[in-house]
Amino acid sequence: MVFRLLGPSSVIHRHTKSIPLLIRRFSSLPSTRKDPDLESALTRNKRWIINSRLKNIILRCPNQTAPVKFLQKKFKSLDLQGKALNWVKKYPCCFDVYLEEEDNEYYCRLTKPMMALVEEEEVVKEAQEGVLAGRLAKLLMMSVDQRLNVVKLNELKRSFGFGDDYVVRIVGKYGDLFRLVNYSGRKSSLEIELLSWKPELAVSAVEVKCGSEEVCFSCSLPTTWTNPWERFLEFNASPYVSPYQEGKDLVVEGEKESEKRSVGLVHELLSLTLWKKMSMVKLSHFKKEFGLPERLNGMLLRHPGIFYVSNKYQVHTVVLREGYDGSELIQKDPLVVVKDKFGELMQQGLYEYNRRRYLANLEKKREKGIESVKSVVRKRDMIDHGDDVDDEQKNHGDRPGGMFDPEERKRFYQILFSDSQ
Repeated sequence: MVFRLLGPSSVIHRHTKSIPLLIRRFSSLPSTRKDPDLESALTRNKRWIINSRLKNIILRCPNQTAPVKFLQKKFKSLDLQGKALNWVKKYPCCFDVYLEEEDNEYYCRLTKPMMALVEEEEVVKEAQEGVLAGRLAKLLMMSVDQRLNVVKLNELKRSFGFGDDYVVRIVGKYGDLFRLVNYSGRKSSLEIELLSWKPELAVSAVEVKCGSEEVCFSCSLPTTWTNPWERFLEFNASPYVSPYQEGKDLVVEGEKESEKRSVGLVHELLSLTLWKKMSMVKLSHFKKEFGLPERLNGMLLRHPGIFYVSNKYQVHTVVLREGYDGSELIQKDPLVVVKDKFGELMQQGLYEYNRRRYLANLEKKREKGIESVKSVVRKRDMIDHGDDVDDEQKNHGDRPGGMFDPEERKRFYQILFSDSQ
């Protein structure tokens, strides 16, 4: 079953009924013992993802200006509650909202700092074209038939930093490496095929890290985890199998060499992503293409020193442990650096919005004479220390409508399923 979350809204609607089924399918899966730092790393991008989608929507509008009514319709297609006008006003550093007197309608455009980041991201994408072409080639080199379905690859494009126009920008430009093929004739069967094997690309992140030393995985667990360490050392004692070695040349699934390759392949896939993580559902869609075991989740859980499996918001995500130092990425792709700037700008705007709203509410309460000195001091400390007192944050709590409410998790499912960020 192909579940497209990054395609047009009409496609998303056709698959909406499948979401509860997928939630039930993965909700019973176990996850690794909770790591607060990595859980924090998975938490950050909820609002980031929504605002990134809004940014892209606005950029596609005429004159890069969107009627707020139009954004409201997009909110509904993303299964988000609330008013779009209230949302965009919370990020004044990102979105410029104004009232057009002629039609008495609100419009939204990107602020100058946001447009500067859009231009910076475009410059980075152009500079990274060769890197992205190499990344796509490595994906094809790891696949069983050295080709991948375009529709399915679209599910992962943002995880690997590929833009919406990657088929034209990368596949079309690097004709010596790739070509588009369609062996069945069906529109949904269009594939990207590798034309030329590049030995210099057939080197995994594990091999690069080990250098001239013996090639083996690293374990990122505390030494007090005795049993996992013992299992890791036993697993690591067998020879490393490159993910660029063709799967059909290996022994049948279940034997040590096959699992060694599967672990190495998932490790390499995660190494190629921008944020060193991927949702289990998306990864599971490519079992056949990459020759991964049917019980993929069980295999990942057998190697907690290499992979961290989280069930945050009932979305199972596998994270490459060695990619993080605490909750921070160790090595940031240039695209991630630009996207982080967007997150900082977004947070700056939210802080300003919160402070203005707090001061306005405080003044109203003072006028009514019901604000105690103690509560004033406490709330001022919250603001000064950067605590987010916005209702949007409160909605992440346990009360109905909060992020931990089952129905709210379902509404956020489509957004959170996208690793992109």
